[in-house]
Amino acid sequence: MTQSLSAPLPPDVEVRLARELNVWLCTLRRDGSPHVTPVWFVHADGTWWIGCDGRSVKARNVTADPRVSLALEDGTAPAVAEGVAHVRRDFPTEVVEAFASKYGGWDVRQQVVKEGDRVLLEIPVRRWLLAGTAQ
Repeated sequence: MTQSLSAPLPPDVEVRLARELNVWLCTLRRDGSPHVTPVWFVHADGTWWIGCDGRSVKARNVTADPRVSLALEDGTAPAVAEGVAHVRRDFPTEVVEAFASKYGGWDVRQQVVKEGDRVLLEIPVRRWLLAGTAQ
């Protein structure tokens, strides 16, 4: 079933978005091939938030082609979202607080590598693909 943006998500999907720690993010390389990686995330008001290094493969990919897919890890109850990613260099307070709450105080702004440049991927959901029936 394809879920429209105006329809509310099923309660079990909302629970998973709050509880699950990882989502699989698929971005597109310049040659069109997929790059899939598990990432920490928060989801709020129809938008996924993912922190990463500004020079990471995922950040470079979405700069060149912002189309992405995201999939929660449970293969028996698929929850897949599609969207268009935006690279943000600012960190909204509510997003920083949501990451800290979900991941035991972790600061999404924290540099991972010495010369790193932290960014947020902001991904509003264009459509949900639920119950394994993509259209």
